[in-house]
Amino acid sequence: MSDIEIAQNAKMRPISQLAEEQYGIPHEHLDPYGHYKAKLSLEYVDSLSHKSEEGKLILVTAISPTPAGEGKTTTTVGLGDAMNRLGKKTMICLREPSLGPCFGMKGGAAGGGYSQVVPMEDINLHFTGDFHAIGVAHNLLAAMIDNHINHGNALGIDPRRIKWKRVVDMNDRALREITIGQGGPANGYLREDGFDIVVASEVMAILCLATNRADLKERLGRIIIGYRTDRVTPVYASDLKAHGAMAALLKDAIKPNVVQTLENNLAIVHGGPFANIAHGCNSVTATKTAMKLADYTVTEAGFGADLGAEKFLSIKCRSAKIAPSAVVLVATVRALKFHGGIERDHLNQENLAALEKGFANLERHLKNVTQTYGLPCVVCINHFTYDSDEETALLIQKCEALGVRCVVSKHWAEGGAGAEELAEAVLEIVDHRDPGFEYVYDINAPIWDKIETIATKVYGAGGITAGAKVKEEIQRLQEHYGDLPICMAKTQMSFSTDPHAKGAPSGHTVEISDIKLENGAGFIVAIAGNMMTMPGLPKVPTAERIDIDDEGVITGLF
Repeated sequence: MSDIEIAQNAKMRPISQLAEEQYGIPHEHLDPYGHYKAKLSLEYVDSLSHKSEEGKLILVTAISPTPAGEGKTTTTVGLGDAMNRLGKKTMICLREPSLGPCFGMKGGAAGGGYSQVVPMEDINLHFTGDFHAIGVAHNLLAAMIDNHINHGNALGIDPRRIKWKRVVDMNDRALREITIGQGGPANGYLREDGFDIVVASEVMAILCLATNRADLKERLGRIIIGYRTDRVTPVYASDLKAHGAMAALLKDAIKPNVVQTLENNLAIVHGGPFANIAHGCNSVTATKTAMKLADYTVTEAGFGADLGAEKFLSIKCRSAKIAPSAVVLVATVRALKFHGGIERDHLNQENLAALEKGFANLERHLKNVTQTYGLPCVVCINHFTYDSDEETALLIQKCEALGVRCVVSKHWAEGGAGAEELAEAVLEIVDHRDPGFEYVYDINAPIWDKIETIATKVYGAGGITAGAKVKEEIQRLQEHYGDLPICMAKTQMSFSTDPHAKGAPSGHTVEISDIKLENGAGFIVAIAGNMMTMPGLPKVPTAERIDIDDEGVITGLF
C-alpha cells in the first residue's frame, strides 16, 4: 500500500484517552480538533515547569538530501515507536508540513510506510490552522505598514527601505517580486514588494522560539519592518502598534499540537520553519514539553546536518538552553550512490564503486557531528528492498572504520519492530556516555567570522565572499546585533552553493549575496548564493496527482 493508504487504514485512538493514559494529561487541558488531534493548553505546559528533571534529547538528522530520499521523519517516528516497544517512555517531536512542498515535490511530510504520524491527511493539509494564523499575522503587519504610509506616514518610513514582504503558504515564483499600490492614490503608495513562503516568515521563527505568550508578544514587537527616511533609524512592529493584534491572531497557534503514531504513541507536531531558508526546527515549547513528559524525546531538524542540525544546535539549543545526548544520522544506499554520480533511474542496481564514492557526503556530515560538535552518533541506514547485502556491508564497514556504530533499520516496512536494533544502539549511547557538546562558533565573534566559521568548518569551504553592499550591511549590524547567532539560507542539496555539486566538495567559496536581521526571532539570516525565500513548483507538481473522491477520501499524498 502507499503511505496514504497505510495511514487511512490506521486504527487510531481518541487523542484525549491516549494523552491521559500515556502521560496523565487531564482532558480539560486538551483543546480537541475532532477526535484524533488536539492542542495542549499553555496552562498545562506552564504547570510542567515545576518538574526539575528533563528527559534526554535525541536529534535525528541526515546526509545532504537527494531525489532518492533519505527518510529522516520516517526514521524519527520509527525510532520513537521502537523505544516505546522496548519499554522506554519516549515522545517524538516533529515540524508541521508546509503546503508548498506537499503540492510541489514532496507530497507530504508525516513519515512513511509503517512509521507515520496520523491523521496523515490532516497533518499534511490544514491541520489545526497554525500556518494560516502565522500567515495572517504576518500579512496584518504588512497591511498596517502600507496603511500607515497612506495616512500620512507619521513615523517617516522610507518606502524604499521596507524590509517586510508578504507571505503565502504555497510555492509561487511569480510572487517573488511584485509592484503594489497600482491604480492611483486610492490604492495606496506605489512601491516594489514581494512574497516569501510562510515557513520563511520571521513570525514562524518567533512562534517556534517563543517560550510563552508574553515572550511571543515582546518578540513580535521587536520585528524591524524597515527604516526611516534618515536611512538609519529602525521602525519596529511595536511602533505601528501591530504586535498585540498579531499575538491575538496567534493565541491558539502557540499551543503545541498532539497526534499519534501508527502504533498509538503520542507525538507533538508543532511549528514548521524550513531549514534551507529558516532555522528548521519544531517549537521550543513542543520540545521542552516533551522533555518534561517523557524520559526520552526524539526530534528532527530539517534537511541535511549541515543545515538543520547546525541551526538546531547553534540557534535552538542556545535559545532554549538544551542539548542533545546523541545524534542519529540517516542515510540510504540509494542516496549515497546518487552522491557517487549515479543517475536516479539506475539507483536500484548494485554499484559498490558509486557507493564508496558517495560515502564522502556521509563522512563529512559524520565528522561534523562527532568532531565539530563533539556529539556521539549512530548512523542509520534506512533500508530499501533494492539494497544488496554487499552494499549494506560496505557501509557498515566504512562507518565502523571511523569508530561509529552503523545500523540497518527496516522501520518503513516493519514499523517500530524494524527499528529496535537502532533503538538499542541509541540507548547504549544515551544512557552510558557524556555527549560533550560544543558550539561551532563563539557567539561573541564578529558576524563575518561566524559566517566564515560555518562555511569553512561545516561546509568544507575555502572561505566566503560578499559584495560591497552586503559587507557594509554586516558592518552596520555588527555595532548593535553582533552577538546574535547566524541562520544560513543555502541550498540543501550540496555543501556548496551549487545544488549540482554532489558528494563532499571542498575548497569552494561561499558567496553571501544578502544579509538581513530578524530581530524578533533573534538571529541574522545570511543568504548564500542565489537561494530563494519563495520556492517555485516543479514541471510536474504533486498537485496534479492529489485528488478527493465523492466519499471524501483523499489520494495522491505520499
